[in-house]
Amino acid sequence: MTTFDEKLVSVLGKKSADALEAGLGLTTVGELLRHYPRRYDERGKLTEIAGLELGEHVTVQARVKSARQRRMKSRSGELLEAVITDGTSDLHLVFFGRGSRKVERELLPGREAMFAGKVGMFNGKLQLAHPDYQVLDGEGVAAADFAGALIPVYPAAQGIQSWNVSNCVEQVLAVWDGVTEDPLPESLRAERGLIGLEQALRHIHRPDGWAAITIAQQRLKWDEALAVQLALAQRRRSATARPAPACPPRPGLVREAFDARLPFELTAGQREVGEHIAHDLSGEHPMNRLLQGEVGSGKTIVALRAMLQVVDAGRQAAMLAPTEVLAAQHARSLRESLGDLGQAGELGGAEHATRVTLLTGSMPAAARKRALLEIVSGEAGIVVGTHALIQDKVEFADLGLVVVDEQHRFGVEQRAALSGRAGGSTPHVLVMTATPIPRTVAMTVYGDLEVSALRELPQGRSPISTSVVPVASKPGWLDRAWRRIHEEVGKGHQVYVVCPRIGDGAAEDDAETPPKEDAGSDRRPPLAVVDVANKLAEGPLRGLRIDILHGRMAPDDKDAVMRAFAANEVQVLVATTVVEVGVNVPNATVMVIMDADRFGVSQLHQLRGRVGRGSAPGLCLLVTEMPDGTSTMERLRAVESTLDGFELAQLDLELRREGDILGAAQSGKRSGLKMLSLLRDEDVIAEARVVAQEVVEADPELTANPGLAGLVAGLLDDERAEYLEKA
Repeated sequence: MTTFDEKLVSVLGKKSADALEAGLGLTTVGELLRHYPRRYDERGKLTEIAGLELGEHVTVQARVKSARQRRMKSRSGELLEAVITDGTSDLHLVFFGRGSRKVERELLPGREAMFAGKVGMFNGKLQLAHPDYQVLDGEGVAAADFAGALIPVYPAAQGIQSWNVSNCVEQVLAVWDGVTEDPLPESLRAERGLIGLEQALRHIHRPDGWAAITIAQQRLKWDEALAVQLALAQRRRSATARPAPACPPRPGLVREAFDARLPFELTAGQREVGEHIAHDLSGEHPMNRLLQGEVGSGKTIVALRAMLQVVDAGRQAAMLAPTEVLAAQHARSLRESLGDLGQAGELGGAEHATRVTLLTGSMPAAARKRALLEIVSGEAGIVVGTHALIQDKVEFADLGLVVVDEQHRFGVEQRAALSGRAGGSTPHVLVMTATPIPRTVAMTVYGDLEVSALRELPQGRSPISTSVVPVASKPGWLDRAWRRIHEEVGKGHQVYVVCPRIGDGAAEDDAETPPKEDAGSDRRPPLAVVDVANKLAEGPLRGLRIDILHGRMAPDDKDAVMRAFAANEVQVLVATTVVEVGVNVPNATVMVIMDADRFGVSQLHQLRGRVGRGSAPGLCLLVTEMPDGTSTMERLRAVESTLDGFELAQLDLELRREGDILGAAQSGKRSGLKMLSLLRDEDVIAEARVVAQEVVEADPELTANPGLAGLVAGLLDDERAEYLEKA
């Protein structure tokens, strides 16, 4: 009897089982059957080549346009150059070595085949170097494997191609005994018109038409949506069951004095969100709220007013930042905003005042000891820090609120550790992010948080214009960009130049990992801060005051550079994405992003938010060597065309293949949600949320619904369950 839990090695043999495990992490029959086709190709219908992404592992169905053998120029031996087409766009292939003669005999012009490999670049054109392929027509070549009208195309990996996966699925389905009990209750299936699990799995892998695929997908989406929403409903229930320190507003104290001194009007959004937070903080159950808003939308002032409400109630607030540079900047700006209201115990302090204390891992021993004493004694009303705040040695007198800046950079473990510091009760939590979050992501990743959004920018923010600088087709544009920087510095303004790498082969810890360079690809390594700074100082920006900033510098050095930049002692700052979050220099007007194609859409949007923060308009230049017509260039054009972060977040979600929303994987890795799309399935997610809430209210531990409990356990492995538990 072959069941879901059966090891693949006993069904497929060692060679195939090892390949599936090494390439895709699949070890059981159930895991293979839940490894769904990414898409379906119809015989004779070719894959759109224009949408291919550099660095991506792809499987394409295309027609051979030409294939010719030639001798290599730089060393002895032969290679075969082929061109394949979808009828509109071309893709270049190259095969090296003796085997290329066999390839030439098989890839005859006009033939259709499936090709699999990693997209690289050579001479400014996309190519596959030495791809695997399987001819779909012709004399006796394995066309029988693709005899059906619909060809399932599976997510593949180096060493195991889509057609290998398809063969393994075929073998497993032939001996699989099906499911003994469907995890979805019969009443739910009937109410929603869903087919059984066994039928869905057989249809998804071996469909007899598009209708069968649609029906199977609908059922499998419900499995995933309900599993996620059940887990989140259980979390919401357990979170509200814990006590929290009640912090109702108190008149005549620090917050009221702070509000009276504000030199500007709060926006309508800031007032509305502030009221929601004030209400949450007054309750005896922990607030878990996500505050999202564009860079410069005024999240910090909302957070500060919340922290002052907690201080007025006699408790402490902690603000966690992702980097020491940002923690120090937050502490400085909070002290400046509070003035004498932040000078408790000091000469000149206000009658009702608090104290802002900074704690970071790199502080000298004496300063650290003093900060720890202020925290444990309760003298520090507001504590700002990084991971150092979470160490066991840090004791709070009475922690009432934790503000987490940029949750996607901080991590759930840190947030969980702080939650255990409030003397038996759970502190309220406010998470701030400048990355706009589409509604479907808010219902899943942040499904246990209440979500507030600040959509309007405060008055006084200047417009930002964005331009792509396509170096490959218009090299003169880059020279013009450097002249523009001289002009801006001549007006007394300052400039950021951002690079994806530090130098010495090190990518910035918080930068997106650039694709590995392929054999057969002439794409150069990403530009590095150290190299770019030296070349600019000796070349186009000679005579300007240039400095560098990156995550590997000593904290004191980073702080010194930021202070010098803030004081306009440095005119051009060449940096990694360490400047992406929260760095505030209103005099900076230009952001030049080198190798802009190596960054994600949301990351580019965040970076450009560092300029235009004062009275002068901002300019962001996206420098790239990508050719026009590629999907990467389309992505850059999208950033160029709009300043709407929510629109770009939706695009980013689409381009990133949604990532593993249930774990730490950032992008495009093996996803816990294989069928459910955060882009297209908002209705299913919303319906599943309602059903899950009803089920958990009636059966909190799912003891009466073992099938549903199994669904949750199956979707959420230990790592993901821990992630959700701590999130």
